Amino acid sequence: MRTGGRVAAALVALLAARGAGLCAQEAPAEILAARQWFRDAKFGLFVHWGIYSVLMDGEWVMNNRGITAAEYERIAPQFNPSGFDPAAWVSLARAAGMRYVVMTAKHHDGLAMWDTHATDWSVVRRTPYGRDVMRLLADECRRQGMPLFVYYSQLDWHHPDYFPRGGTGLTAGRPEAGEWTRYLDFMDAQLRELLTDYGPVAGVWLDGFWDRGDAEWRLERTYRMIRELQPRALIVSNHNGPPHPGEDVITFEQYVRPEQVPPGNTLPLEVSAKINDTWGFRLWDRDYKSADSLVRTMVRAAGRDANFLLNVGPMPDGRIQPEFVERIEAVGRWMARYGTSIHDTRAGPLAPRPWGVSTQRGDTVFVHVLEWADRMLALAPLERRVSAARAVRDGSAVPFTQDEGGVRLMLPERGGEPDVVVALVLSSAARAGSAPGRR
Repeated sequence: MRTGGRVAAALVALLAARGAGLCAQEAPAEILAARQWFRDAKFGLFVHWGIYSVLMDGEWVMNNRGITAAEYERIAPQFNPSGFDPAAWVSLARAAGMRYVVMTAKHHDGLAMWDTHATDWSVVRRTPYGRDVMRLLADECRRQGMPLFVYYSQLDWHHPDYFPRGGTGLTAGRPEAGEWTRYLDFMDAQLRELLTDYGPVAGVWLDGFWDRGDAEWRLERTYRMIRELQPRALIVSNHNGPPHPGEDVITFEQYVRPEQVPPGNTLPLEVSAKINDTWGFRLWDRDYKSADSLVRTMVRAAGRDANFLLNVGPMPDGRIQPEFVERIEAVGRWMARYGTSIHDTRAGPLAPRPWGVSTQRGDTVFVHVLEWADRMLALAPLERRVSAARAVRDGSAVPFTQDEGGVRLMLPERGGEPDVVVALVLSSAARAGSAPGRR
């Protein structure tokens, strides 16, 4: 991932121009079905893990510390993650209610976490661990029925043909020469490996386009190859702008930016978020968000019809640090009780407000009250009458009134929970013009 504030206004404008009219673009039936599945999934696990974890200072350590490519190669012999247990990773995600995993097959440092034949700069050939991390994880995801997305960085601080340079990796000490088309061929060759040798994948999660936003990336050619190799795989690109033709998901870091969603958009949305302040493992980063805060972020994303992709940066030995496990398990306990108001839902008819958001599944609107001190909550009018209201926590009836001015709920006690969830069951009849109803 990238650090904040790196996208220039000119790049955003460029992306907006390229993304115009995409939402009207037709897609194959299998992609439309995959988009539907993705919108239903709502909750996923993001994993940032590579040899950078050895330095314990985040995934941007090579760039941030001015480490040259030659110096960085000395880290690889120190990477031997004896604690890596893909079954534990996937089981943690499943138990928390997560429905997909995104794994960094290659981050900006260029090291491949699989047995690539396009270069020897890989976990298999350069580290004492010597095992294909992506194969181990892909096999385990298949065993547990967990869809896997392959994260691939288009940006590369190690490859000599990533030239002309972009806005990052300028201290890597590479020769100031290279052939850009040769790098693009290399990138496509690596993507081809990931899409042919590791079974069906749910999608390709791309990052780094923003480093050289004005370059000729041959996106049409790359996206066509992805479609040919994996017709059901979704294409996600983390460029924080309107989508390019062929992309299937609009993804954001930290929160949805409505101004970057094209009018009439029909593509799924996604928000990725960190548990602390870094994506990759940083030893002294103790700024852990509480489980309640993570729940609220997930709920706010769902209220904007976006998935929530929660990140972990495993330690150098391959284990997910206890502070992350503790919080994911706590979110999982919340999902065990309230997951019906998140999974398989869409943004509800009540627009996001300071008090919270709404989601909807069928005839049920879920009112998520995140920030409201009073027992009485007034809601805007709904198109259909409310026939019943109940607390999702225990199924108890929630008193309400409704008239042409809207619906008023007498909320249950918060009880220390991060989200008071009330399910409103809608009748088949449109709301009455002026007759109040009471249940």
